[in-house]
Amino acid sequence: MSGVDLDAFRWLLTDEGQRLLTAAEEVADDDPLRAQARLRRTAPAEHVAAALTQATLRRRAVPKFGADAARMYFTPDGLEQATRTSVASHRAARLTAFRTGTLVDLGCGIGGDLVAAARAGITCAGVDLDPVRVAVAEANLAALDLPGAVMVADATTVDPAPFDVAFADPARRTGRGRSFDVDDWTPPWSFVEMLLARDSCVKVAPGLPHALVPDGVEAEWVSDHGEVKEAALWSGLLATTDRRATVIGNGGLATLTDEDDPGAAAVGVGPVRRFLLEPDGAVIRAGLVTAVAAAAGGTLIDEHIAYVTADRGTPTPFARTYEVLEQLPYRERALRAALRERGVGRLTIKKRGVDVVPEQLRRRLDLAGPEEATIVLTRVAGSGTALLVRPIA
Repeated sequence: MSGVDLDAFRWLLTDEGQRLLTAAEEVADDDPLRAQARLRRTAPAEHVAAALTQATLRRRAVPKFGADAARMYFTPDGLEQATRTSVASHRAARLTAFRTGTLVDLGCGIGGDLVAAARAGITCAGVDLDPVRVAVAEANLAALDLPGAVMVADATTVDPAPFDVAFADPARRTGRGRSFDVDDWTPPWSFVEMLLARDSCVKVAPGLPHALVPDGVEAEWVSDHGEVKEAALWSGLLATTDRRATVIGNGGLATLTDEDDPGAAAVGVGPVRRFLLEPDGAVIRAGLVTAVAAAAGGTLIDEHIAYVTADRGTPTPFARTYEVLEQLPYRERALRAALRERGVGRLTIKKRGVDVVPEQLRRRLDLAGPEEATIVLTRVAGSGTALLVRPIA
């Protein structure tokens, strides 16, 4: 369910509704009961509820949509599922690089990807089964003064042939909650496979097993400021490699592919050197950790652990770099003693490949000194290891 009443939403788009929405945004920070009481003096309950819902969702949408959030419309589930602007804009840029003129969005939701594609100059059409999401997507295109058509339809019944590219973002929720089983998706995996037989892009969960990616399809994992947001499958003429990791950060966008990867045998495993590199999550998901190691002139610290060690700390957008200051005892009691001896009170714990819950360990260490430190708990050549490190900007 969308959580938004269709009739109330349509009323909200009228001049009277817009005035109520403006008033709702002015009291959105108030106590909910007090805000409702103030607005009920001028409007019925269902309209007040619709206005307050949009005011609240617009504030929640700012991290995803930035300044556009103040003019857009949302449903609770639609906002949660929508692609953030930075990622959708990257996808739209890839489409325009391949001279995509027309796009059909099969399951457009509230229109986040439609907005980005239309802004890039692509002629867009969207379909969705939910009339509320269709109404919201139409409203968003209109609010941002962007062209595009949206209609209620079952994506599996739409012929994508008239369009240059088909895009789909299958819903990954069931009545039991989020599902990681591709057969539970709507549309199902069989529909995705059919789409991938032509020029298409399908947004999928980052945890999609590599074995499910059809031959000839490019799998791209995308992270935004260190957080993996999605995987995208590119097919037909849109596929340019097998695996790609794309990272978006303050410095812009960078991409790494399997063509940059010499493989684990060429990189090898070695002892910890002066610097430790923690690859971005998109790099790890794409299986390109050894590409980072090769670029840094480094090695893996363990064949099963996604940490790279190198003699130089050359900055890279594909990994966070730490200078290794010293190795500390791995056993908890000895580690506590070593950290207290160094006056550490504020501790950041990084861990990979070991059975440790950082929050629980931090409480048990019970540190109270004036210094701040970062430790990495991991395995080196199969053995538990604790490293005192310093983050490199």
